[in-house]
Amino acid sequence: MTAEKLRLEQDRDHTAHWKRWGCYLSERQWGTVREDYSEDGLAWQSFPHDHARSRAYRWGEDGLAGISDNHQHLCFAIALWNEADPILKERIFGLSSSEGNHGEDVKEYYFYLDNTPTHSYMKYLYKYPHHAFPYARLVKENHLKDKKTPEFELIDTGVFENDSYFDVLIEYAKASPEDILIQVSVTNRGSEEKPIHVLPTLWFRNTWSWFKDAEKPWLKAETANSCKSIIKASHLEFGNYWLYCEHDALRAGQPELLFTENETNVERLYGTKNDSLYVKDGINDYVINAVKTAVNPDCIGTKVAAHYVEHIAPNETKTIRLRLSNGLRMNTPFDDDFDATFQARRKEANDFYQDIIPSSVSEDARNVQRQAFAGMLWNKQFYHYVVEDWLKGDPTCVSPAPNHQNSRNADWTHLYNDDVLSMPDKWEYPWYAAWDLAFHVIPIALIDPDFAKRQLLTLTRECYMHPNGQLPAYEWSLSDVNPPVHAWASWQIYRIEQAQCGRSDTNFLERIFQKLLINFTWWVNRKDINGQNIFQGGFLGLDNIGVFDRSSPLPTAGHLEQADATAWMAMYCMNMLTIALELASHNPAYEDICSKFFEHFLRISDAVNGGSHQEQSLWDEADGFYYDALRFEDGHSAPLKVRSVIGLIPLFTVGILEAQTLKKLPNFTRRSEWFAKNRPNLTTGIAQMQKPGVNDRQLLAMIDAEKLRQILHRLLDEAEFLSPYGIRALSKFHAEHPYIFEINGDEYRVDYEPAESSTDLMGGNSNWRGPIWFPINYLIIESLKEFHQYFGDSFKVECPTGSGNEMTLDEVAINLSERLVHIFLKDSCDRRPVHGSAEMFQINPHWQDKILFYEYFHGDSGAGLGASHQTGWTGLIAQLIYQCQILP
Repeated sequence: MTAEKLRLEQDRDHTAHWKRWGCYLSERQWGTVREDYSEDGLAWQSFPHDHARSRAYRWGEDGLAGISDNHQHLCFAIALWNEADPILKERIFGLSSSEGNHGEDVKEYYFYLDNTPTHSYMKYLYKYPHHAFPYARLVKENHLKDKKTPEFELIDTGVFENDSYFDVLIEYAKASPEDILIQVSVTNRGSEEKPIHVLPTLWFRNTWSWFKDAEKPWLKAETANSCKSIIKASHLEFGNYWLYCEHDALRAGQPELLFTENETNVERLYGTKNDSLYVKDGINDYVINAVKTAVNPDCIGTKVAAHYVEHIAPNETKTIRLRLSNGLRMNTPFDDDFDATFQARRKEANDFYQDIIPSSVSEDARNVQRQAFAGMLWNKQFYHYVVEDWLKGDPTCVSPAPNHQNSRNADWTHLYNDDVLSMPDKWEYPWYAAWDLAFHVIPIALIDPDFAKRQLLTLTRECYMHPNGQLPAYEWSLSDVNPPVHAWASWQIYRIEQAQCGRSDTNFLERIFQKLLINFTWWVNRKDINGQNIFQGGFLGLDNIGVFDRSSPLPTAGHLEQADATAWMAMYCMNMLTIALELASHNPAYEDICSKFFEHFLRISDAVNGGSHQEQSLWDEADGFYYDALRFEDGHSAPLKVRSVIGLIPLFTVGILEAQTLKKLPNFTRRSEWFAKNRPNLTTGIAQMQKPGVNDRQLLAMIDAEKLRQILHRLLDEAEFLSPYGIRALSKFHAEHPYIFEINGDEYRVDYEPAESSTDLMGGNSNWRGPIWFPINYLIIESLKEFHQYFGDSFKVECPTGSGNEMTLDEVAINLSERLVHIFLKDSCDRRPVHGSAEMFQINPHWQDKILFYEYFHGDSGAGLGASHQTGWTGLIAQLIYQCQILP
């Protein structure tokens, strides 16, 4: 057992709280719904970046490479100044949804290089220009661009030319669960000596300004010596901590300790007098504007920075060391043990991942996978949002605008979130998203199955799940409908833990199953308008995939019958059946519910295929594909013949029933056989439990062998879905043949768009009309592997279509996996497709091996698009590398 696995065991057994501290700060708290108390609900305008340095946050904190405890009482992060910027660099900058030509967009370069599940070792790299940060230019240039042009990025401004920047490397190593060693190494990559101010900052989250008589914590300087300065942090409930700041041996008086309060500067923002002499941006004003009265000379407050000033020669590195601990005061916090601990934690991190990543994997692929795991772990965030309190406002504050109490999420007053959760992207999407989370937990389960399980259990708790059974989508609209993939994710975690740890956690499986039963019932009762097993889920996270905005009323009377919503529900049935079968092998009482999901699956499959009611079929026999249908009030319908992932999702409705499982469950087997025999009309066009496959396995799937061949014919066609880098979200067929639907004199169209969205539909910040998305690709791969378990090597298809190269379904799955992996790997020209046309990333040795895990990827070139740190679901690449073992 590696040292990191031992720490995980100790944390699981509650003998050592290794996860109490971690990288739980957001990259962006401003511009979020939970900080928005406006009347119009325009969160970005209500709390813009310009307010962030001066205004206390209500619900959480952000910072550069920051850490906090798991309830975010006490926070630590790094601030920087290059003597050219107008403000301290305390947090990551980017554009709001209205400023960016493709929606919100981060405009900095930072990299999650390493992390372990207990956060015993963490590494973060930030690239800081020598020149003034071009805030105004980034806003102006992007404002001038339209939807058809690429975004204007920080690298396009020229601030990194001639390597005129600092590499700021921040590392953390835990000597014990609450003794954290911190090292900041600054390297000047340029050709001239340059100054830099480094301000490691410690502060308390403001929990006192919102309530009467709330206890206020404090930070205070203690007696220093020639080697270190000491700051004591005291909190009534949280206890005492000490921050030790090593002195600069070459510069007397360094660091200077600068104290202020983490409270709003209302004078700057609103023109009224401050209650306190010292406010949140006091350190900024002291350093940038030389306002000596902006910090407290008595060296006490709720926010403090240790101010180091360095002049760094070309290619020189200078290091600053700190230590945050709750132990007794240390006399020698920076002795030889400090460096030895860092060396030990680095080695232990290497040992931990060496144990997980197969030795046969190439060094390049190992680097990608290691950074993918790091991104998954750095994207943890303390998330706090209490809807009832947010709607009402706080006792000591001005009441929110009258319309605020009836604003978004007003029907979610039960929601009380106060947990460390996995975020899609802590800058672009610094809030949990229900269906994203289901994919996050798959790679996380490889390295920390306990955290993965806890994420899904948390999402289904009574303070998250609505009393009616709906899962919360995300803070912008908790009532939006996401694909029901959580049963699938739960089963995947269960199997991964079995394989990795030899444990079968049926307690977890039973707990999540009981909660998902409630959610399943919500779907059946709320999203099947006519009660005929054809579902209308809404946009289902696919943003602009269809002809219409599926979250808004249709421009026609009637409703949309969705092939994807219906297939997701069939998949939900299949996943719940699979879990119930496993539980029934331990408790026969679950056999009854197995039969329920078996029958429900057949009825949904029958409905979508039109077995009993041909007029409602979503399968197009001529095209060999599934389409949405527009159902009018008079009962007739019109198929919307867009070749998109909507028609591929029925592939996911597949399950394998092992012969030994059926033998152990005679009651379920008898009932299912009776149903298949006495309801033959429900099995038309469906692969079901009648013909044994490899090893006497039974197949249960919405599509039979013929439909599977027809769908794969398009899926594996390079002129349609198959890209060199995976499966496109929309067939390339629509590049020359856009789909056009005319109604009431208006034209609605869908074109193949392999890059960013060219419309404002769903905000225009993501695009499902051509790019490659990892979650859909991953589900396709997993489904093909399931089909292969049943059909075996005798079932082959051309891959690519028309090539004459026949492959088994397992070989196709491997081929698709390799296409996705090669988005990130160097090609024969030493270029990574993910970096696109960014030459700095392609050729500069300090950039080319730093990986960004984007939200989605160009359908033809593989270049990264959308959110740049969405290791959330793009972190699935770690699992794919693990599965297909890319060789040198």
